[in-house]
Amino acid sequence: MILELDLQSETPIYMQIKYEIMKGIAKKQLHPGEALPSVRMLASDLGINMHTVNKAYQLLKQDGYILIHRQKGVVVNPDGMPSADEEFLEKLRDNLQPFVIEALCRGMDKERFFQLAGQIFEPFDSEGE
Repeated sequence: MILELDLQSETPIYMQIKYEIMKGIAKKQLHPGEALPSVRMLASDLGINMHTVNKAYQLLKQDGYILIHRQKGVVVNPDGMPSADEEFLEKLRDNLQPFVIEALCRGMDKERFFQLAGQIFEPFDSEGE
């Protein structure tokens, strides 16, 4: 899997790494139990600091997407992904609210917002294949 990073982006590199790995999982390019590069190897491949990769991996581990073993290294969680439980839905609602508010302030209606969300969701929707 190739990570696409934008070094000029306002999004911190560690967050870009986190979301690129999550995108690989969502698109089923990364499978449960699949090994990921070590912190040192990924940092070297990307030409970035090891602490940046470590921060991304720690966030992914904290959210249940990966496991970090001393002997086995870093793997996509072999037990599958965390569920969309009530805690996740509350976090999602909190994160989406500012975007909805800004869209409304800019005159966007609900249908256009849903259309845009659908376009974003579409490449990840395995049911559409």
